[in-house]
Amino acid sequence: MFRRVLLVSILLIPFWLQAPAPEALAVVSTPVLKWQRGGCFSSWCQTGWYGSPAVADLDADGKPEVIWGSYDVVAVNGEDGALQWRAASGNRVWGGVSVVDLTGDGSLEVVAGRSGDSLTVYNAAGGTLWSRNPFGAGELRTQAVADLDNDGRYEVIVGRAGSGGDEQIQVYDASGNVRSGFRAPHAGAPGYGWGLYNQNLAIGDITGDGFKDLIVPTDTHYITGLDRNGNQLPVHTRYGAGKIWRQVGVHVSDAIDLRGYATCGTDHRPNFANSSPAIGDLDGNGTLEVVVIGNVYNCAASPYASLYEAPFIFNADRSRWAASGFDWTVIATPPAPAAPRSEDYNVIESAEPNAVLADLDGDGKREILYPSYDGRLHAFWLDKTEKHSWPYELDVAGQLRFASEPTVVDLDGDNLAEVIVTTWTRKGSNTGGQLLILSYQGTLLAAVDLPRAASSTSGGALGAPTVANIDADADLEVVVGTINHGLVAYDLPNTAQARVIWGTGRGGLTRTALAADTFTCTHSSGGVPGVIPNGAFLLFIPTMRRFC
Repeated sequence: MFRRVLLVSILLIPFWLQAPAPEALAVVSTPVLKWQRGGCFSSWCQTGWYGSPAVADLDADGKPEVIWGSYDVVAVNGEDGALQWRAASGNRVWGGVSVVDLTGDGSLEVVAGRSGDSLTVYNAAGGTLWSRNPFGAGELRTQAVADLDNDGRYEVIVGRAGSGGDEQIQVYDASGNVRSGFRAPHAGAPGYGWGLYNQNLAIGDITGDGFKDLIVPTDTHYITGLDRNGNQLPVHTRYGAGKIWRQVGVHVSDAIDLRGYATCGTDHRPNFANSSPAIGDLDGNGTLEVVVIGNVYNCAASPYASLYEAPFIFNADRSRWAASGFDWTVIATPPAPAAPRSEDYNVIESAEPNAVLADLDGDGKREILYPSYDGRLHAFWLDKTEKHSWPYELDVAGQLRFASEPTVVDLDGDNLAEVIVTTWTRKGSNTGGQLLILSYQGTLLAAVDLPRAASSTSGGALGAPTVANIDADADLEVVVGTINHGLVAYDLPNTAQARVIWGTGRGGLTRTALAADTFTCTHSSGGVPGVIPNGAFLLFIPTMRRFC
């Protein structure tokens, strides 16, 4: 399915009709199945979770591999999905694996956090370099890789899904040694926090001192802010002298943050247990903002009642963002009905509100996208409105569906972004999920049914799709890690000049959720996927005349 464009000579129409609306110009082709069941065994496939596939040339042969974790971590050939290696485990990989030259030897490494308090670093051939148990218990759903000091050496950062109000973040150097200052926050440190039950980490230099900072939402209405050495980040003095991020609770309104407590039933507040944050320059003024999607709830109800999920935007000093004519001191309320369709993973796997920052309409400002438990995919502009046809309703014929973290790519090079997302279905529904392509305005351009196991009563994919060139042709492909059918790849016809904006889960192969410094990443014919020094998910141009 694609939109056709009728080209008419500009000499035959009045000047006021010579510039049709941008929405009418885009031509996007339907994805074409390339291969399926990547990484599966001969008769069955392991369960896939929320991890987004990675694409990189592991063996430096000029041919990309697709790397993904479900329980085993697998690397498959990008051209046909054939298995290249398997690193077996009985513990699940919740989030996406990271791929980067961790040791600085010119070869790529693969980093995977798992349940069973298990962290493993593999070499490019799938051999184990080292493994650690960072916390002594709990699952590692939060995992990323970053050069915290900007010294050319990467660190591995993991977070704990489990009980306890401190020591939620652990950091290792490239050799597996604990970095000084961690685990953090230190035992007995001031403030509040709890477990990290999704990919609850974003990393970027929000303070502008040249070093990376860590933003960590927790299973409370508090957010932890740490510097590269595990010290807690200070907040604006308006919240009290000497206070830190996790001492100032978050509410719908900043006025209640200032007061310091909520009147339950009147002053609602969010929980951040499942909140994957993002960092980016929203308005193009050179300053980074922090975006976190919170589950706003009524604390007067017993048990607490979830109301809606919505974005919160913070400055580096934890104050609410208000700049360039926009004001987020009070958050935007999603249009009704925004209440959860389900929060029971026995009914349907949980919708995880991963924040994505991307310029959809080419105006130089980033929009905020996220999937929600209300069964919709949301896109907020900085004026706190959802424009055009957003939010996108995911239900098909009354069947409840949830959506993955979206990927954002300008597929046809018209400076207007397309949004690519996967869905999954209610358990026992005997329906499967889909791969969807939406326009920047939130209208459906293409829908493809994802394959699923014949014995399964539901299906789809929980993790963000990954867009990259995985073969020798000029066009991009999209790779999906499904719930019960392994890796699946689709060709994206007519995408040789596409711009990759947010191309994989958490924005890049380091999984730091830091939006790129530039608003475009141009794919060129013959490009080979790879990893450049900052670890972003990018495309090398063979002539080296341009990369991003």
